[in-house]
Amino acid sequence: MAPEPEAHHGVSEDSRLRWDIILGRTNNAKSMNLINMRKVWLLFAQSTTVALGVLFVIVLFKPDLLRWQSPSQSLTIQQAQHPQTSPTSPVESFAPAAQRVIPSVVNIFTQQKVRRPAHPALQDPIFRYFFGDRLDERPREASNLGSGVIVSPNGYILTNHHVVEAADEIQIALADGQTLPAQVVGADPETDLAVLKIDAGNLPAITFAKADTLRIGDWVLAVGNPFGVGQTVTAGIVSALGRTQLGINTFENFIQTDAAINPGNSGGALVDSAGNLVGVNSAIYSRTGGSQGIGFAIPVSIARQVMEQIIQSGSVTRGWVGVEVQDLTPELAESFNLKRSEGALIAGVLKGGPADAGGIRPGDILLAINGNQVSDSASLLNLIAALKPGVGAQLTVARKQQTMVLKVQVGRRPMQRTLEPAQP
Repeated sequence: MAPEPEAHHGVSEDSRLRWDIILGRTNNAKSMNLINMRKVWLLFAQSTTVALGVLFVIVLFKPDLLRWQSPSQSLTIQQAQHPQTSPTSPVESFAPAAQRVIPSVVNIFTQQKVRRPAHPALQDPIFRYFFGDRLDERPREASNLGSGVIVSPNGYILTNHHVVEAADEIQIALADGQTLPAQVVGADPETDLAVLKIDAGNLPAITFAKADTLRIGDWVLAVGNPFGVGQTVTAGIVSALGRTQLGINTFENFIQTDAAINPGNSGGALVDSAGNLVGVNSAIYSRTGGSQGIGFAIPVSIARQVMEQIIQSGSVTRGWVGVEVQDLTPELAESFNLKRSEGALIAGVLKGGPADAGGIRPGDILLAINGNQVSDSASLLNLIAALKPGVGAQLTVARKQQTMVLKVQVGRRPMQRTLEPAQP
């Protein structure tokens, strides 16, 4: 047998116990319990270390997993992956857009000779015997002002028809202070647009925005000459699109904006935050004559179409079928046993006109033109006007609970003048 190690007074109890276990001098049960306790302690320490490591990783990379909330109280915010960088996004300053568009906006001054009658007392024959015809109506000059937009470097200017209507003399003041006479190339009273021409070149023409890209809520700038104070820029947003039935023009599809538009802004530019033309300022809704946050502009799509036709031919050609229409109200739709109040009611048909020759009858409900749905009388008017005279068009109508398609030979819309609404 191997000699037993001698006990030393300096050896701890744990050391003796280990030697006893090695030499088999202790109770087997006691030794097994001690070994198990040490294993449990070691397992606990290892588990705690792993748990702390996992907790550290979660805190560092997934802190949201530690927010214990019931599903009804949780808040999920969807974040855009890519920030908006389009010109219509909020910007720190509109100065770059303003500097870009201001040279393209002009002031328009018009003069009109108006004859006013002399005082009634001076119409007495005795006075006329002594003073002759010198007491007849005396001419005077009435001045007007508005704004316009340079649309071509060679001198074409787009403005409102009511700005230059009946003017005997038109003067254009450029942004650099130069003043030039202008001639009317043509006008379209039904959209309230006119094109002028000045004898100049290398002018700073405005850039047209793409059609139908404007959205409600986009930033816009109104540039013009309100009240004759000089070039002015105001900012706002697009409040609404497609405004119709306002009684301003025959053909209406207005942009509504809260950018301040006042008298003198008519014919000026409505541009996006990048300085591209999106509309031509035309009218305001006001009880006082000043801006109340409701202004209207003609969309660039309509303005460009009218402008190009005027420059090419001096006038605007539109389709016409010779019908009188009214909106289809829910009550009328019910009386005609229609499920929806979409379409336009044919209230009258011009005898011998295109619609009459094509079989359209009063009381028909016009549902579509060449497959394009008719929502109301305003949309019907615009759809017909967009047709080319001399070509055939298919009109879908509802008559006595039956739907039929009739072919109509489109005519040319005669020129019509509208009532004069209050304009800025």
